[in-house]
Amino acid sequence: MARTKDFDETEVLTKAVNLFWLKGYSATSMQDLVDELGISRSSLYDTYGDKHTLFLKALESYQCANSGQFAQIIAGDGSSKEIIRALLEFFIDGLLNDTCQKGCFMVNAEVEVGLHDKEVSDMIQKNDQNTEDAFYRVIKTGQERGEITNPQDARALARFLFNTVKGIQVTAKSTSERAVFDDIIGLTVGVLG
Repeated sequence: MARTKDFDETEVLTKAVNLFWLKGYSATSMQDLVDELGISRSSLYDTYGDKHTLFLKALESYQCANSGQFAQIIAGDGSSKEIIRALLEFFIDGLLNDTCQKGCFMVNAEVEVGLHDKEVSDMIQKNDQNTEDAFYRVIKTGQERGEITNPQDARALARFLFNTVKGIQVTAKSTSERAVFDDIIGLTVGVLG
């Protein structure tokens, strides 16, 4: 007979995200996970197999939580520029509300683990492509409606916006001064014409 889990997997994944995000993958030990997650080592191994699998699940959980909010903003009312401004604000608000200045969990994972871990790299590349594609759709729609007058290719503009977001995510690790990010938003939206 299979044993039932005596813990909430969603809660455990949330705790795992926070621990990996704060300490990084390499600095997080199995004992750190046991202590922080509040589950036994055997339950951890039975459910996730190993630290790497738990890390992948944590990245997936983080990505899913953010993509839902991201999709809501894109589906919202407003001009394409207003939607892009709202998306940039979404990224910045999340970063500035973090008093530990951890930056973006996905970017941190990309820098620390993605270079030598194909599974992590593939997951991050897929997330990055989805984000770029979302920007592309908003920009293309804005150009077709005449709301975005920059004649550059919509894909190139989407890549510019995506790169701006990655820069914001790194910058937030060293400053929490709102004026810095307000300037970035203003200039970025201004480039769209």
